[in-house]
Amino acid sequence: MTSSQLLGITTFTYLLATLLYVFIIIFKAYRLYLLAVTTTVIAFLIQTGGIGLRWFESYGMGIGHAPLTNMYESVVFFAWTIALLYLVMEWKFKTRILGLFAVPFASLAMAYASFSSEISKEITPLVPALQSNWLIAHVITCFVGYAAFAVAAGMGIMYLLKASNSNPDAVDKSTVTGTLSVLPNIEDLIHKTMLFGFIWLTAGIITGAVWANSAWGTYWSWDPKETWSLITWFVYAITLHARYTRGWAGKRLAWLAILGLLSVIFTYYGVNFLLSGLHSYGSN
Repeated sequence: MTSSQLLGITTFTYLLATLLYVFIIIFKAYRLYLLAVTTTVIAFLIQTGGIGLRWFESYGMGIGHAPLTNMYESVVFFAWTIALLYLVMEWKFKTRILGLFAVPFASLAMAYASFSSEISKEITPLVPALQSNWLIAHVITCFVGYAAFAVAAGMGIMYLLKASNSNPDAVDKSTVTGTLSVLPNIEDLIHKTMLFGFIWLTAGIITGAVWANSAWGTYWSWDPKETWSLITWFVYAITLHARYTRGWAGKRLAWLAILGLLSVIFTYYGVNFLLSGLHSYGSN
């Protein structure tokens, strides 16, 4: 079995997990919760095997490198980090229905990687700019941050749904919003997840600057990717600063979590396809 086949199976397994979460929340089939989490774990393990096998396949082709170097591989890794972060939060905080708002992001990312005609799924040699020991450090730090922002946006949607209830503090399993966690808990998790992502994004920008200096002789060149990474960094920096100094919380924080993810998506996806620059190789 090839890595592409394993990653294709991963796509449908994440989709199955998403459908299970939807089924649980609509039909109040809470006994299926463990099955939904187990399905997500299985998808994550299959995906881990697929990423590892793709890495092994690259060495078999004589061009061995970490599978993090083109748009296809980065989208797959993005989905993997989202699933990992969600499962860690599930284990630590017992967030229960968070899977409904986190797993779909992983499912959509894998669906795009599997079915999009815009990106190549081939394993190709590294371009000179990517031949650096900073590759893994930079990509991992950035995508852990991106994954955290995706989960925070999912919880932002969760918060807004819960807040739309006429009695948001009630716990009532007879309604969709009543099954969600209480608002203060959701808000606290949004804040913690955004802060976690912000720290990792900061590390990603720093490692990217060091890598840029070794590859192109300058730490910062105002390349479109660098510029939008900085814009995204400021979006979250302002949000976190305003929470500490101005007390921004509630719906405002939830909307900012969603807005921040839109900035992340453009930084990650839009720049590669809409703007030309030193990072344009990411679309190849």
